[in-house]
Amino acid sequence: MRVAKENIEVKMEIPGAIIRQRTEFGDASGLGKISGEFFSLSAGVDTTPLFIGLEGNLCQCPHWGYVLSGQIETTDSKGTQESVNTNDLFFWPAGHNVKVIEDAEIIMFSPQHEHTKVINHMIEKTKD
Repeated sequence: MRVAKENIEVKMEIPGAIIRQRTEFGDASGLGKISGEFFSLSAGVDTTPLFIGLEGNLCQCPHWGYVLSGQIETTDSKGTQESVNTNDLFFWPAGHNVKVIEDAEIIMFSPQHEHTKVINHMIEKTKD
């Protein structure tokens, strides 16, 4: 799911502050501790080879985040593609690959246990 900033309902606007909220953006119940993550990614980065060996050869961790800059495309297990762009909030359910279209910086929040497994797997893949 992706939502452009302009499409998020303004709940409150006062001088110096605009508060936008998108409810029902994902369910974190039962996921345990969440990690906050900041990624800087270069155009052309493709996680596909790094996820080989994970279930379905996909990242099996959900992520909630915000694109500070750039463009990223995800592909899910059904082959559905979606792009997120500068100023988009996003939710990536478990079962995805990522390709960076334009240099990007993102902030993500992920279930700590699951994402640590994925990150460790990617580290091992880079040693091959």
